Amino acid sequence: MRHGPAVRRRKLGAELRALRADAGLTSEEAARRVGWHQSKVSRIETGASGAKPADVRLLMDAYAVRDSRSRHLIMALTGPGDGEEGRPHWSRAYHGVLPSAYRDFISLESQATAMRTLETSVIPGLLQTRAYARAVTRAAVGELDDERLDALVEVRLARQDVLRADPPLELNAVLDEAVLRREVGGPETMARQRERLAQAARLPHVRLQILPFAAGAHIGITGPFVIFSFSNTSDLDVVVLDHLTRSLHLERKEDVGAYTGAFDTLRFHALSTEDSLEFIAALSRGG
Repeated sequence: MRHGPAVRRRKLGAELRALRADAGLTSEEAARRVGWHQSKVSRIETGASGAKPADVRLLMDAYAVRDSRSRHLIMALTGPGDGEEGRPHWSRAYHGVLPSAYRDFISLESQATAMRTLETSVIPGLLQTRAYARAVTRAAVGELDDERLDALVEVRLARQDVLRADPPLELNAVLDEAVLRREVGGPETMARQRERLAQAARLPHVRLQILPFAAGAHIGITGPFVIFSFSNTSDLDVVVLDHLTRSLHLERKEDVGAYTGAFDTLRFHALSTEDSLEFIAALSRGG
């Protein structure tokens, strides 16, 4: 069975392969130590299949990995599941509510060290207020009972913990002007949302830029996208494109390079961070 997006499986496999090499074991020897067939070790190391948290702990024990920080980082790559101390990831409580594509997105978001996002329609989920998140979720998902709607809103707010983590996620966001002018949830909700954006933009790990209508047509006009980056290597960067019925993950270097170049171009044409803050303030004043 395949667990989660390929980028996570490949990174986990690469880390486990390195640990095995450090332990001086072949894949056959590692398999014998844990009572598996050698093919299972190979599938995990190549990212062909995922690994359950219990399997990863078993391999780390076999490789004599004792450092708690190293174990914690490896366990994080198993995705939103049980942590090293057996504590479930917060998203586990919402497993029956979240579509698989959304769970994969949360997994990438919780493991990434940096996130670059272009938004052309809505405020990024990591920067939404409760009222805005509720209005967007109701509009995007359609008919929902209050209990399910409340759960999805709580998930969106819980995701924002990555901005308060130690170290926090580095967020670099470019927002089309339309995002700020679209009246989601009404004037009061938008006023509060603009305040939230201004507060977030002042955080040292958040870079917010507005792409004004005056910039004209731009490379991001084809739609929003997210680029996740991970510590130590750019080989595992992944682009996520959201569609109505599914999400697409792009991992080829050529694709990631194209979207990275597009994002850099968008940043160049967008307002500076200081001017973007003033732009938000002007809108709040009725500009």
